Amino acid sequence: MKTKHELELADVKAVAAAAEAEALKNNWAVTIAIVDDGGHLLWLQRLDGAAAVSSHIAPSKARTAALGRRESKVYEDVINGGRTSFLSAPTIDGLLEGGVPIMKDGQCLGAVGVSGVKSTEDAQIARAGIAALGL
Repeated sequence: MKTKHELELADVKAVAAAAEAEALKNNWAVTIAIVDDGGHLLWLQRLDGAAAVSSHIAPSKARTAALGRRESKVYEDVINGGRTSFLSAPTIDGLLEGGVPIMKDGQCLGAVGVSGVKSTEDAQIARAGIAALGL
């Protein structure tokens, strides 16, 4: 039987605080979502000024990254590369850059999804949050 790592509340709070700090440092109004390895929402934070729709997009990006065990940008690239049939993939609906998995020893612990600014900036915020874990 294998041992499985999982995110604890203290981890989630650390990731959220670091992601928020990165967003505030750059004056970016975003929503930050953190999910577990099954894509279940653990944290949702909409910063002042973030668009209402970002509270739907951020969790979708996070869920996509967690379930796929890869950044959501991979799916965006697949679709932009012409494989539009991938739009019909079940349960995967955050097909934009900004969802980043949290990986430890080859295992996915969950993911962070960010929405509200340019997709590359969303991913930057997510990575800054994950970096707080020191993995």
